[in-house]
Amino acid sequence: MALLSHRGIGLCTVPFWHGGLNKVLKNRGVEDMVPIWNGSNLEWQPADAKTDLDQILTKRQGIEKMATTPKILAVDDDDDFLELIATHLKGAGFEQVELFSDPRSVVARIDGGDVFDIALIDRTMPEMDGIALLERIKTVSPTTECIMVTAVNEARVVVECLRKGAYDYLVKPAAPEDLLFTISRAMERRRLLRISDIGKHGQTLCLVNGEAFQAILTRSTAMRRVLKEAELHAVSDVPILITGESGTGKELLARAIHMASTRARFAFAPVNMASVSAGLFESEFFGHTKGAFTGADSGRSGYLEQAHRGTLFLDEIGTLPMDLQGKLLRVLQEGEYYKLGTSQQRRVDVRFIAATNEDLEKRVQTGAFRKDLYYRIKGGWLHLPPLRERLEDIGLLAGAFLKAHATTAGECNLCPRALEVLLAYDYPGNVRELRSIVQAAANLCQGGIVDVAALPLHLQGAFSSASLPKGWQPGTRRLAQVEKQHILAVYEATSGNKIRTAKALGIGLNTLRRKLVQYGVN
Repeated sequence: MALLSHRGIGLCTVPFWHGGLNKVLKNRGVEDMVPIWNGSNLEWQPADAKTDLDQILTKRQGIEKMATTPKILAVDDDDDFLELIATHLKGAGFEQVELFSDPRSVVARIDGGDVFDIALIDRTMPEMDGIALLERIKTVSPTTECIMVTAVNEARVVVECLRKGAYDYLVKPAAPEDLLFTISRAMERRRLLRISDIGKHGQTLCLVNGEAFQAILTRSTAMRRVLKEAELHAVSDVPILITGESGTGKELLARAIHMASTRARFAFAPVNMASVSAGLFESEFFGHTKGAFTGADSGRSGYLEQAHRGTLFLDEIGTLPMDLQGKLLRVLQEGEYYKLGTSQQRRVDVRFIAATNEDLEKRVQTGAFRKDLYYRIKGGWLHLPPLRERLEDIGLLAGAFLKAHATTAGECNLCPRALEVLLAYDYPGNVRELRSIVQAAANLCQGGIVDVAALPLHLQGAFSSASLPKGWQPGTRRLAQVEKQHILAVYEATSGNKIRTAKALGIGLNTLRRKLVQYGVN
């Protein structure tokens, strides 16, 4: 029997593998299966199949194995038990496992700056008490998830360990499957905590897998936070909902998540849900056999089959009719579907990413969108800010669009006044609209300088010419005068919005306030 903690429920006693978990899996039709770490999650594989980690990972491309495999330490004064733990963990794909028979060696490594993702700790050891080691690890390395694995089966000890910061408590002889599932849950908790801590405590928002996100250009702190959250979500298989106004780059972000995941080698299948008619939904998604319906002259694979082992991107999910939402929900919940024309149930391994520019919560409240589907697709939520809230990105994006659209006449460049006009506009069409504006201006300039005259009239009208610096000639102004004219021009162009002005100028808000006081502007 094993005393296990169920987070938020309390403690219960459950039989080990041969009695309990195995029976549950057999009832679900899963027999003779073993869990294998695929780089982000535990994946069930047939026991008689080849389950070598390299053979599994060669089917997937994305983050390197060492970047996705958690770093685990196991400490116990029983060397035979340590070897058994190492065999089970490495057999399941956990490559970074370090064994310690003396807890004092663990303390030295932790104090020396080594960080482990998971710590498996024995309760009773002669050199140092396991609870004391637990406290030391959580003090020095609070992000390490500690799992007590011990022969002591006392409720008092369990409670004490959990209060001291242990994630879970397993009783020897711990079944391998129970241990692996506990580690998997602990890693998921660690991932979610990292997401909630993004940007806190002065952390630098650095991407581990920057290549996957290189198509998304940004200097915005808000956008960098979104990208970091996206990277952390990418290593799991939870469904993701991306929200944001039209043109903010939702599909681009979905593709980046796919490329940062362990599914990158397989298909990324985008589907515009608004273009899928109700009558063809099952045929489009589930596929059909020859003769399944009138006109089905040949068989066809559906979106689910095409995206098997990859990512299915459901754009404009909010437009899906109510009667079709239940069919999609079943696939999300069970991973099962029926191809039209056959009674054979099929299973599919797909990561779902959905996107919308609508307020799905309001649609749920009005009964236009199923609540259960909404919470199913919102396993992870990413919101892309509109371009008008990312002024520091406008110049960066405009320059990139000009470079990408360079004509045979050469590359164009923005003049300062044209940039000020672009900064003053609100962009209801967001990044997509900015790209169209810049490309049209480049066509007019043919390799020259993009000035205000090359921009659309509605942008010029939104930016009063009275706000532009006048009378400036090279060599006739001191640096301070030029700075003053430029700051005031941008300030007026943003209608006196200090936050937007500071972002556009790349200076702090307090610095801008001091400058405005110097210039006599209240």
